[in-house]
Amino acid sequence: MASSADLATVTGGCHCGQVRFEVDLPPQVESHGCTCSICAKTGFIHIIVPESRFRLTSGEAALHEYTFNTGVARHLFCRHCGVKSFYKPRSNPDGWSVNETCLDRTDAVEITRIAPFDGQNWEANAAALAHLSQEQS
Repeated sequence: MASSADLATVTGGCHCGQVRFEVDLPPQVESHGCTCSICAKTGFIHIIVPESRFRLTSGEAALHEYTFNTGVARHLFCRHCGVKSFYKPRSNPDGWSVNETCLDRTDAVEITRIAPFDGQNWEANAAALAHLSQEQS
């Protein structure tokens, strides 16, 4: 586990640049590729972090929210370019899921692999992600 001193601040954003964010990540990160209907269709690659490690730095007014099914997950898209850079996941309502593909390039963090997540059977598997938004010491 990385301590807060080991975390690197990585920036990212949408395609048009209206929405920008920062996220604090450990030196090695495991991302997740989900097979649920929305992630599969949009190609979202998840990096789930605690609430305290994510900051929206610009573009709040450019965000548009989309919800479906239970209405718990808050899918946030840039209203100008349509890119979903991050969202509030139902599996981790105490954190954020950042789209790996929307991170600016950095040498400070290594994405070690994309772990598969069976989102087509979400109810049976969601608990396996719960620890990702917990603060680690």
